Amino acid sequence: MGESMKAISVALLAVTWATGVHAQYSNSVGGYTRQDGTYVQPHMRTNPDSSRSNNWSAQGNTNPYTGRQGTVDPYRPPQNPQPSYGGGVNNLNRPRY
Repeated sequence: MGESMKAISVALLAVTWATGVHAQYSNSVGGYTRQDGTYVQPHMRTNPDSSRSNNWSAQGNTNPYTGRQGTVDPYRPPQNPQPSYGGGVNNLNRPRY
């Protein structure tokens, strides 16, 4: 096998391996329209879990699809926490029927 064929084979193997590794930790998100009318393009994201430090946007991580470095401090509390289910209403004092 010539040197160029060997280099192409190694490169192809590396790309195949890297794609498989990333595929098990990520999923695709279809395009959608937000409530404010903004369209969000289809994209890849990490699989949802309880960790804040293994997301591509977290400091120390790199998005394998875009090459962008993460900038978000995973240990900083969220600035605008989302309300829990129930719209953030305290349901403890609601009358029960």
